[in-house]
Amino acid sequence: MIFWRVKSLDAILATAEKKSLDRSLGVWQLTLLGVGAIIGTGIFVLTAEAAQKAGPGMMIAFIIAGFVCAVAALCYSELSSMVPVSGSAYTYSYAVLGEFIAWMVGWALILEYSVAAGAVAVGWSGYFVGLLSNSLGIEIPFALANGPFSGGIINLPAVAICVLIVGLLVIGTRESAAFNAVLVVVKIAALTLFIALAFPVANMENFQPFLPLGTSGVVAAAASIFFAYVGFDAVSTAAEETKDPQRNIPLALIGSLGICTLFYLVVSAGAVGAVGAQPLMDAAGKGLQPGSLALAEQCQSLAAVGQQPIVCSREALAHVLREIGWEKVGNLLGLAAFLALPSVILMMLFGQTRIFFVMSRDGLLPEVLSRIHARFKTPHIVTMVTGVGVTFAAAFLPVGKLADISNSGTLFAFMVVALAVMILRVRDKNRQRPFRTPAIWLVGPLAVGGCITLFLFLPTDAKLVFPIWTGIGLIVYFLYGYRKSHVALGIDTPSGGENLIEPIRPLADYHKDTKHKKIEVDQ
Repeated sequence: MIFWRVKSLDAILATAEKKSLDRSLGVWQLTLLGVGAIIGTGIFVLTAEAAQKAGPGMMIAFIIAGFVCAVAALCYSELSSMVPVSGSAYTYSYAVLGEFIAWMVGWALILEYSVAAGAVAVGWSGYFVGLLSNSLGIEIPFALANGPFSGGIINLPAVAICVLIVGLLVIGTRESAAFNAVLVVVKIAALTLFIALAFPVANMENFQPFLPLGTSGVVAAAASIFFAYVGFDAVSTAAEETKDPQRNIPLALIGSLGICTLFYLVVSAGAVGAVGAQPLMDAAGKGLQPGSLALAEQCQSLAAVGQQPIVCSREALAHVLREIGWEKVGNLLGLAAFLALPSVILMMLFGQTRIFFVMSRDGLLPEVLSRIHARFKTPHIVTMVTGVGVTFAAAFLPVGKLADISNSGTLFAFMVVALAVMILRVRDKNRQRPFRTPAIWLVGPLAVGGCITLFLFLPTDAKLVFPIWTGIGLIVYFLYGYRKSHVALGIDTPSGGENLIEPIRPLADYHKDTKHKKIEVDQ
């Protein structure tokens, strides 16, 4: 049965040894990768989106999203320390819930990373356009800096940054990590400066009404900005390229999440206190949907009379500083975002290419996707394929819709990870766990319940994308992966503890042998 083609943990580790990536990342590099992936999207890009959904209550939304991520991170830490190979939730679910669920998780992660990378590229484009306009007086035509949903034609700056990051990832992991470390320092310095300038002028009246759209608006905002935290998942996808992963993965996961949550809370409080963050309403008194044409039109009408509330800004934090009299510093912060947001795009693309890589290595996708460049030692083909999809999304879709769509896949994958931890605690009690999730029978259900709740508060179109995307994935699976699966063919699936690692053989040789040499798998 396809639902119960289970690849044992021992087999997963053995497969990784046969076609493995170079272990070059230490705990500090990995933590910085996590911080680079998390900080940026929620603060530099999604502050305006969260304000439109929750007003000042977006501060609570950051806490809710951070809490759900925290309990999910604890589950990720246990599994990633047990199975220190690439693949993240896909790999874990393969070992616990079977191939069919693993495919669905991997397919969901592809949606998560590609759409999230596109969202950040669109956010970067907003800062880039604003920086050119306010610092150099260069105006990029509106139609060439916005997609159709925002009233334009194509977002060319977003396309350009996607192409640049794809090229960098092809060059190599160590080089990418070094580049990312520099950008993380720039990003933290910029946010610290923002806090120092915004808090002295904070006005408590700007926090009223605190919940203009009620508690449902806060949870809806949490559902959207949840995707700003998913960088910690990208950390676990780098397990196979990490030194001492049993120790370093859990430390990097929890450390990066803690650092980022603190910054999110303080910076959002500074933005609300300095200029306010009330949402724009329609004629019926309901909040307009972020990323909608209706919101874009109302923002354009306000801009025509010299008004630009924070919910309309494509460069929210730089806008706040300009509003409180720090125009040059605001331009500098825009420059910092311009320099730093590519680190988030880098980590999202990094995560997706590694998911593709492992699915291909398991035979569920064509083998060509797991080929490693002879010189750069990176999965170059899958990186370029991924880049095409991400670039297309960034070119034509707005940041609000991209964020919500990304979350539909993210929340499903995180829920499966929490379920896998609990199932393994019962099924495989004696397996070594370098990191154990504390209070698993409390933390696990909280993670599952939190993911389901946030999914239910996503916009309808975002919730519909997930079943449609899943349906496409099932077609691909039954046309290719179901028949080519290495587990189904008895490849890389040892039945005992000995001789786990065989010499590398061409895939064609395996297919010749499998008629006569099938290895039993868990049914």
